[in-house]
Amino acid sequence: MNRYRDWLEQAERDLSRANIDLQYEYWEWACFTAQQAAEKAVKAMLMKHGYSVWGHAITPMLRGLEVIPVPGKIVQLAQLLDAHYIPTRYPNGFPEGKPADYYNHQKAEEAVDAASDIIRFCKDHLP
Repeated sequence: MNRYRDWLEQAERDLSRANIDLQYEYWEWACFTAQQAAEKAVKAMLMKHGYSVWGHAITPMLRGLEVIPVPGKIVQLAQLLDAHYIPTRYPNGFPEGKPADYYNHQKAEEAVDAASDIIRFCKDHLP
């Protein structure tokens, strides 16, 4: 049974949550949730095309996709989001302070926009 639709629907919910985090100024969480949204959308697309997928880094998932050409811009957006996977949540990702001290509206908006673009790309390659 291919559950790619479940993954895509959760990706869309995660993106909605990232927008809520953006609205309430939880910048670090907007970045992390945007990464999660894009990751799940990419996994949905890969699953639909018969790939078995593990891990959390979006960039290698896209680079390993052989059945669909992935534009360089989409890979760059994945790289941007992959950088938010760990430091958004753990204080030891920075020399001092909490993750919230290192994130702002601009970074969060950029992450949410990147996730939106990746999700759109994935949906364009799903039935």
